[in-house]
Amino acid sequence: MRTLAEVRDDAISCTKCPLAAGRTQVVFGVGNPDADLMFVGEGPGRDEDLAGEPFVGRSGKLLDKLMMQEIGIDRSSCYIANVVKCRPPQNRDPLPDEIIACRPWLESQLELIDPNVVVTLGNFATRLLLDTTEGISRLRGRSYPYRRGHLVPTYHPAAALRGGGEIVAEMRADLVRAKSFLGGLLPGGPVT
Repeated sequence: MRTLAEVRDDAISCTKCPLAAGRTQVVFGVGNPDADLMFVGEGPGRDEDLAGEPFVGRSGKLLDKLMMQEIGIDRSSCYIANVVKCRPPQNRDPLPDEIIACRPWLESQLELIDPNVVVTLGNFATRLLLDTTEGISRLRGRSYPYRRGHLVPTYHPAAALRGGGEIVAEMRADLVRAKSFLGGLLPGGPVT
């Protein structure tokens, strides 16, 4: 079986879709490769494309804050990835062919990391992993059986930055739900 580092090395040279031509670098993923919690977002934006790491801009700062406040962890205790690994032009939504081209990279990440809990951030990640056309506002607030554990959909942090306090409160509730499935898997023991 290949390692996550080997898959990353292959992804860095990927040219399977037109997004490769406009990228500064591939934004593969970051965090603990043995994590029990994995976040999956949509795709890198400008800041992520420049840094080579997912969720480093304003959305990432909000995600980091909510992870610490609601789950009690930072990025080093989870793994963060995106559906597409290259920035779509002008931060537009990824196209179906781009998602299909990148899906094997995400599937490899999910298989190798094998998290107990996956938190999807926004419509694209949620629809892809749950294989549905339902929107995030209808899917969030619940959990779904996924692989060996659970999938907890929530809003993308960018939506929370635009939508204000109510969206942030719902994200917080979703992260508390994710934490409940982690139980004794978190550093420091069981959730109380």
